[in-house]
Amino acid sequence: MTSHEDFSVKETRPNISSRRISTGPVSSFDLVEHMQYLYVRVVKARELPLPCDPYVELKLGNYTGTTMPFQKTPNPVWNQVFAFSKDRIQDITMEILVKDRVVVVDGQGHPTIGKFSFIVPEAPMRIPPDSALAPEWYRLEGLNGVKIRGELMLSFWIGTQADEAFSEAWHADVTAVSGDFVSTTRSKVYLSPRLWYLRVNVIEAQDLILKINNNKVEASDLLVKAGLGNLFMRSRVSKNKSVNPEWNEDLMFVAAEPFDDPLVVSVVEQVNRKEEHCIGMCVIPLSDVERRIGAAPPANKWYNLSMMVEGQQKDVKFASKLHMRISLDGGYHVLDEPTNNISDLLPSSKLLWRPPIGVLELGILNATGLSPIMNNRPSDQVWAYCVAKYGTKWVRTRTIVDSLEPKWNEQYTWEVYDPCTVINIGVFDNGCGSNKLDLCMGKVRIRLSTLETDRVYTNSYPLVVLTPFGLKKMGEIQLAVRFSCSSLLNLLNQYAQPLLPKLHYILPLSIYQLASLRHQAAYIIATRLSRAEPPLRKEVVDYMLDANAHQWSIRRSRANFNRIIKLFDGIVALYKWFEKIRKWTNPIVTGIVHIIFLVLLFFPGVILPTMFFYFCGLGIWRYRRRPRQIAYIDTELSTASNVTPEDLAEEFDPFPSRNNSIDDLRRRYDLLRSLGGRIQTVLGDIATLGERVQSLVSWRDPRATFMFVLFSFVAGVMAYLVPFRILAFVAFIYELRHPRNFLRRMPARSDTMI
Repeated sequence: MTSHEDFSVKETRPNISSRRISTGPVSSFDLVEHMQYLYVRVVKARELPLPCDPYVELKLGNYTGTTMPFQKTPNPVWNQVFAFSKDRIQDITMEILVKDRVVVVDGQGHPTIGKFSFIVPEAPMRIPPDSALAPEWYRLEGLNGVKIRGELMLSFWIGTQADEAFSEAWHADVTAVSGDFVSTTRSKVYLSPRLWYLRVNVIEAQDLILKINNNKVEASDLLVKAGLGNLFMRSRVSKNKSVNPEWNEDLMFVAAEPFDDPLVVSVVEQVNRKEEHCIGMCVIPLSDVERRIGAAPPANKWYNLSMMVEGQQKDVKFASKLHMRISLDGGYHVLDEPTNNISDLLPSSKLLWRPPIGVLELGILNATGLSPIMNNRPSDQVWAYCVAKYGTKWVRTRTIVDSLEPKWNEQYTWEVYDPCTVINIGVFDNGCGSNKLDLCMGKVRIRLSTLETDRVYTNSYPLVVLTPFGLKKMGEIQLAVRFSCSSLLNLLNQYAQPLLPKLHYILPLSIYQLASLRHQAAYIIATRLSRAEPPLRKEVVDYMLDANAHQWSIRRSRANFNRIIKLFDGIVALYKWFEKIRKWTNPIVTGIVHIIFLVLLFFPGVILPTMFFYFCGLGIWRYRRRPRQIAYIDTELSTASNVTPEDLAEEFDPFPSRNNSIDDLRRRYDLLRSLGGRIQTVLGDIATLGERVQSLVSWRDPRATFMFVLFSFVAGVMAYLVPFRILAFVAFIYELRHPRNFLRRMPARSDTMI
């Protein structure tokens, strides 16, 4: 990282309608700059000469777009939309050619069946919410300008990015993208699947028939294995060595709607922790599982275990049984993000949802100064797109091909249910291929609770990414954000509610369960979104969800340690101030402190009001200097500006490690040993201090315990006889005694001695 790089957030003033007085019609896209496009919708053709494989080619200056060809049909239907940015139009005439793909003319390509052309400035203007322009039939002309048989139905107009055809249109600037990957350059909206926690409470089993040890149950370990989709979990080994084992253990899964995968539960016999055999299994469709929204336990049921013969499930007349409680817990919120950067707090069950309190609007305007990334393309090209995630709604802008200064000017809206949430906006370089990764170029986090309602924030945010070579600024992105609230009372009421749904506090999950369930939720979301069209790739979803935030990083550990140290800055400052008072550095201030202490001592009823009035006055005093800009990434707090190459290599090493260097692994191991040694020493000192306090009355040291008991007796008598105010006054005066003794100024007879 170079020292001259600027990582600050800058306020900008883009030309958006929410900041200006508009004299013409304005659509709802008031947080972005309006970009005009020439739209051409090619619907269909009729009465074309046979035989032919017709397709349509649009030519406007250097831009050329084509429809899909049809085989042997005189009446093809395309219904495709083409968009040409008005800022890049180099010609005033649009030529629309109907060509035949079967015949190839030497040196000229496919022959032209007919054509139609129009003047671009004469195209009508359309502004939503006007209805779509009705397409019309146009007679085709030959190359000599003579009308021929055959007609083409199309419509053309001048519109903006607010047009509903914008997201599905073929854009002229994606001509460098091969046809198979054009869909990956379009803007789309995705929805995460609704997730539920699936709780499988395994209680006990009855009448198990062992296979390995011929019913010698003392030599076998019995456990339960449950599977949902590709995930399997195991219970602990039953302590009850019998054919009626007991577990009473919860196995937690994340299930996504629609519930296609069934729950498969089996009882496993294990010998010497190596050989395993499935005693029996049961398959439970999730559609039959009870859904609960409260803390009441679900109904317990006995499930028949089917026998396994040569790997096949076989029903028997007399079956072993498994006792379980299975429920889909809709009172929890399924965590898929770190809790400190969470964007959604709603429970799984819609019955518990409150009405929204406001609307969040985001305008993604443009990016500047993007740095190229080597992504199997020339080193000076960037194919950038943005992804924004809030709640279950993901949005993806279209990809701007080969531009270091891309302009998106796309606006999106979310419903807000809680202000203490965060919206994430990431910028990525489109790989446009199944074997190429979409590389991240930076991310912006905006916490809604820090936004003033109904105010438009227009800022330029630096795109900062930590690479294996250090911190790097990839450019800047300009955003416009507005948080609108319909009722201030409802907004303030949310601050009085618990952050997570109530079931998180009534039936809390352990830290280990939450970590496992969050990993499952991130995997399910990444899998579902990667199956969309265009797919939202796994590396993009993992980056937006901070899926690797739990992994060890010495840089993050150092940053968190510095944060803890800063929390004690106020206490340290108060201690230094008290030391100055105690040493009479300023006698006037020390005297005032004496007076205040006496007032508080003899009028204790004013202590709490004084404290609260102090905080009130402090808040009012700091109101004028309140932060006016959105908080952003602090590179100094993150200790990312001075991180060493060794720490970066460790942070980017995946888990499990792929580093084959023995020296690097030995260095990391030695570093962990040194850190563990320090932690061990601190914990040992804390334990020693606590044990010494306990030893005061343990008579391990009879003399010390005797002295402490005697002191406690004398102190108790004095505290009973002497009023507390007198004791506090004497202790305070003694602590704040003047450091220079007045008796030293008195004359003595030592100066008369020889």
